[in-house]
Amino acid sequence: MLYWTVTGLSALLLLVAVYNLLQRKHALLRNFPVIGYGRYLVESLGPAMRQYLVAGNDEERPFSRDQRRWVYASAKKQNNYFGFGSDNEMEKIEHFLIFKQSTFPLHNPHVGDDDYDADYTVPCAKVMGEARGRAKPYRPGSVINVSGMSYGSLSSAAIEALNRGAAIAGCWHNTGEGGVSPYHRHGGELMWQLGTGYFGCRADDGGFSLERFRETVASAPVRAVEIKLSQGAKPGLGGVLPAGKITAEIAQIRGIPMGRDCVSPSSHRAFRDVSEMLDFVEMLADESGLPVGIKSAVGQENFWHELARHMESGERGVDFITIDGGEGGTGAAPLSFSDHVALPFKLGFARVYKIFAEHGLTDRVVWNGSGKLGLPENAMLAFALGCDVLSVGREAMLAIGCLQAQHCHTGRCPTGVATQNPWLVRGLDPTLKGARAANYVITLRKEILRLCRACGVPHPDGFHLDMVEILDGRLGSRPAWDVFGYPAPPTAR
Repeated sequence: MLYWTVTGLSALLLLVAVYNLLQRKHALLRNFPVIGYGRYLVESLGPAMRQYLVAGNDEERPFSRDQRRWVYASAKKQNNYFGFGSDNEMEKIEHFLIFKQSTFPLHNPHVGDDDYDADYTVPCAKVMGEARGRAKPYRPGSVINVSGMSYGSLSSAAIEALNRGAAIAGCWHNTGEGGVSPYHRHGGELMWQLGTGYFGCRADDGGFSLERFRETVASAPVRAVEIKLSQGAKPGLGGVLPAGKITAEIAQIRGIPMGRDCVSPSSHRAFRDVSEMLDFVEMLADESGLPVGIKSAVGQENFWHELARHMESGERGVDFITIDGGEGGTGAAPLSFSDHVALPFKLGFARVYKIFAEHGLTDRVVWNGSGKLGLPENAMLAFALGCDVLSVGREAMLAIGCLQAQHCHTGRCPTGVATQNPWLVRGLDPTLKGARAANYVITLRKEILRLCRACGVPHPDGFHLDMVEILDGRLGSRPAWDVFGYPAPPTAR
């Protein structure tokens, strides 16, 4: 009897393993066909046992269990509601956001209504490059877009999934600084990011090559060019792709040798100050016709004051500015940099935006926010601060299967997202995960529109800080415009 029981159980496990090796729906089970079920078991027991054994719903970082659950459910088109009211003691939580709804909210269309939009299309209210008369201005079709994550730091399957998702959702896909790969060419519009390594337009000596820049722009659906000055994960440091993650294909795309770490310098070689940077911006725009902008985390403020002064005359300028928060970043970084270098998004963005407002320049620039903004409440505050569009990175990774295992820097990502290990990469089906990335972007847009309409405005462009209150954790609150030092709205004067 024991023999047949063991034999039957072994046969069952073998069948389960074979099935999971062949299925494409779950990357974790495809890579770990039997023991992967342990994760789902623990997850299913979590709600009942968490209060005794592990952290609460809102305690884990960088994304809490509730936040991840919302992203996962949205990506899978499952029920993403939460029952029995909020489990937050709002008046006891410092910096808790409250959106002040209108007594007369706008109509929110439902399935069957004549004005229902299944994709919740929310285009940007501004046009990149229009203010400076670029030959090929670009109006982003979505206020939510995919942030810069390079092929190399992410797997080929993950990049393809994100690009397929961007195509379905009608948003742009930022290439990250690793250049334009074959996996970026599955229908999604591209924002090409130029980092200090100039991958994709790299000269033989490691500098910038205008000829190769022209070739890449001509060969890919590039709609805008983003010059990366720094990123939230490791501002002021540059980047390193370890030799172990560099395949022959990655080396060819980046124009680098095999067998050595790929190091992105801390600074650009093509320019050394603000004036030279603007000359570089105008040269790229003239050569390509495309809008050209910059991405930076916020540190010392003299750069932003100088940039605004140079742009006042209207002779030179950037078409968009991406502000990355110090709490953001999909890349691996030293703990001291990820924790203590660059301002968090809310503080950094507010400071830069106010500088440009003082010079009367905010309407000439398309403002892009990045840094843990892929959740509805964070997105709404970013729009209220002045963002026109947002870029999401880690939340998009969660949508295509990331478990927040935090193995990004090891090359052992269990779901094939942030690794070049062929066995682990094969578990991620780009077509299925692309659909999930699109579902997440569309659902986030849906939540943003519903919040806007509840507050009486039809588009995030009309959502302002006077509609936001911030609780202080001591049974008090302050209007958000006061917290961030913005001018008082007419209704408060």
